[in-house]
Amino acid sequence: MPELAEVEFFRKRWSAGHGATVLAVRLHAGKKVFRGTSPTLLKRKLTGATLLDSETAAKQMLFRFSGSGLPRAESRWLGIHLGMSGELRVEPPDYAATKHDHLILVQQQRQLVFNDPRMFGGVLFHTGKTPPAWWTRIAPAILSKEFTVEAVAVFLRRRARAPIKAVLLMQERFPGIGNWMADEILWRAAIHPQRLAGSLKPAEVRTLHRECRRVCRLALGTIAGKGRYLPPNLNAHIPKTWLFWHRWEDGGRCPRTKRLLVREEVGGRTTCWSPVRQKR
Repeated sequence: MPELAEVEFFRKRWSAGHGATVLAVRLHAGKKVFRGTSPTLLKRKLTGATLLDSETAAKQMLFRFSGSGLPRAESRWLGIHLGMSGELRVEPPDYAATKHDHLILVQQQRQLVFNDPRMFGGVLFHTGKTPPAWWTRIAPAILSKEFTVEAVAVFLRRRARAPIKAVLLMQERFPGIGNWMADEILWRAAIHPQRLAGSLKPAEVRTLHRECRRVCRLALGTIAGKGRYLPPNLNAHIPKTWLFWHRWEDGGRCPRTKRLLVREEVGGRTTCWSPVRQKR
């Protein structure tokens, strides 16, 4: 499932349509990506609207539109969650849709496409003066001032008997962190993924907090790219010094100790760590 930086990567693709009007909306109304959303209402409200801007939070994206049919202070809000296999693309005006293109916003110079073969993703829609509740209730970003050492410490104490790897995947405190980012954070912090959250000492909590922020910053800078210039694929610019490149296959070695890595299931997820660096 795409994580924080991958979601930002795909959001930036659709930023090519900022400032342009949606001439038509094409969608597969019966597909489950629209569960909880009225495709008919979405199509009617977005046709003729202008895409103003967009942002990401955790593993979700929000696109804001305006249009002459709404009071001045109101906006149209489109939320997209990529799920396991979703992606956003920008296609030329003459692009012919495929069966997995469940939402297409047609603009004069491009088509903004949401493609999701497995349909674990989702589309949400809202009209109003302020962002919808399903957006504002997302936990504070890891790079925000609200993500403090004390907030992390309190959260770990409340889940004291859970493995720290499983706790890092809890979106209510660590929004946007997924499987590979959690492994990267723990590897950098030299914390074993099976350690119980409540067993971490104050110094380890501070290290965990620091590495959460550092990995998010590095991932956004490499995977999501800088400014309008994106890498040709999601992982092209990740340095070989990251655990990322060595965690996927049997026989992978820790880029720091050069010793073999271990891969086992922790908290229901495949987890990779360095037994020399991350001692139990």
